[in-house]
Amino acid sequence: MAVALFAGGVGEFFRLPKVTSYLLAGMLLGPSVLHVVPMEHVHLIEPLTRLAIALVLFNLGCHFPLTKVRRFFKRALKLSAGEMGLTMVLVPVGLLLLGENWAAAILLGALAIATAPATTVLVLKELESEGPVTEYTHALVAINNLISIVLFELLFVGIHFLQGKLASPIAAQLQEVGQDLVGSLFLGIVAGLVVSFIFPLLAEKRRLIALVAVITLLLGTCEMCQVPYLLTFLTMGVTVANSSYHGRQVVAEMDRFTGLLSVIFFVTHGAELDLGALYNAGLIGAGYCALRLSGKIFGAAFAARLCNEEPNVRKWLGPSLMAQAGTAIALSAIAVRRDPELGIQLQSIILGTVVIFEIIGPLMIRLSVLRAGEVPLAHAIRHFSTGPVDQFRTIWNRIRLAIGRDPWGGRAAANLTVNELMRKNVSGVPQTATFDEVVAVIEHSRGNTYPVVGKNSELVGVIRYNDLSYALFDDALGELVRAADVTTRASMVLHPDDPASRACTMFQTSKDDTIPVVTREKPNRLLGVIRHRDILRMLIRGQLSSP
Repeated sequence: MAVALFAGGVGEFFRLPKVTSYLLAGMLLGPSVLHVVPMEHVHLIEPLTRLAIALVLFNLGCHFPLTKVRRFFKRALKLSAGEMGLTMVLVPVGLLLLGENWAAAILLGALAIATAPATTVLVLKELESEGPVTEYTHALVAINNLISIVLFELLFVGIHFLQGKLASPIAAQLQEVGQDLVGSLFLGIVAGLVVSFIFPLLAEKRRLIALVAVITLLLGTCEMCQVPYLLTFLTMGVTVANSSYHGRQVVAEMDRFTGLLSVIFFVTHGAELDLGALYNAGLIGAGYCALRLSGKIFGAAFAARLCNEEPNVRKWLGPSLMAQAGTAIALSAIAVRRDPELGIQLQSIILGTVVIFEIIGPLMIRLSVLRAGEVPLAHAIRHFSTGPVDQFRTIWNRIRLAIGRDPWGGRAAANLTVNELMRKNVSGVPQTATFDEVVAVIEHSRGNTYPVVGKNSELVGVIRYNDLSYALFDDALGELVRAADVTTRASMVLHPDDPASRACTMFQTSKDDTIPVVTREKPNRLLGVIRHRDILRMLIRGQLSSP
């Protein structure tokens, strides 16, 4: 957890999805690199990782109320058919040409359809993206995994029938598959109805306990009955979305628990990634990666063109479906139990290529929704309101006050002026600056309010980060929008000879963290800014030194 916290901060600095940072941290700690955490310790955490996947799938299912699904489900099915169809053709045919045996090639085609639900959903959730690419990605992740599970089971029975390996008649085998799928759906529906019924009846502080109880009991039941829990929890989420008016509250309640488990899941999953398996996958593994990438990208683009979808969907839907892990790994493990010879072939390819897809997948998801203009500015850029130097200075001044040393040299707070507290190395944003230049200022500033100046350095107004942070970031705006277009009036200004107490009063009634300091004479040229944190330090000092 400590390494994950550090890795998340480093990843944020380099604009990586947190999922990628956690995976890399786990890989670094795991047996493939430093071997700090041995594999037997990783296996001890497996129940928690399964619970994390279950919660993510439940969350995904909650995105599909029927009122929303009816609006775009037919289009999503067509897009999914194009993407899955081309993938299912390219992967088996390409692998056969590379020398893979026909049974493994066909089953790898079914596995190639699957998209990692945990990785995809959590990257989209982290970015708070919204728009057609995001909406279709959620839908196709659910459809892909459902079809992959069913198709893999049917193909496996069919291959064993053709090879004469069936231990019982094919009708009995198909019946068993059908019973597992129906049982999975039944358990999910029942659990979803239970949650919808009890959630409004419980006191708010008891809801999380009840939800965790239902979910862990359901996961244990799936394990005991040996039904596919991935489908169960997806069904449970869909049921809650369509049987309760409290679906959003249920998801919000579970998010308090899901976030922590997701960090554990991805660090653990990273530790399980085997770099040696990537090497062992060899030419077949490289071919599988290339063919799956081509099938997803070109299949989704072709289907989107036929459906007359907008250009962003045609271009970026396929890349947003690249991540692969949980479903494919689970199905390959099932294959090992049923047919060790064939299953080990599949598992060696999947475990090797997962290293590639789990590293590049989150990056491609982020790139896709970012280029599609569906990510809020707050997640598209790197911006911190407080830096390490400011935080160090705050702690140092606080320690000096605690031991009786005055950072202000014994001067009374009432005698300080704005000129003595303000920051003077501030140039302001030119009102003719492009939106790209405004974003650059935001990225390199520690404040949340930025003064905008005219050609003679006169104050025109301010740009507030809070006003822009939820605006969707779109590269197309870079040259079209100017600073003047997003500038609002500066409701408060200070002059250098104003007493510091005036700044204190202003900050008590303002949500801005920065107030411009200008000349008294027209045209009110910008001289600097005064920051809320500087006033706060002065107030702490004043309170501590007062009799």
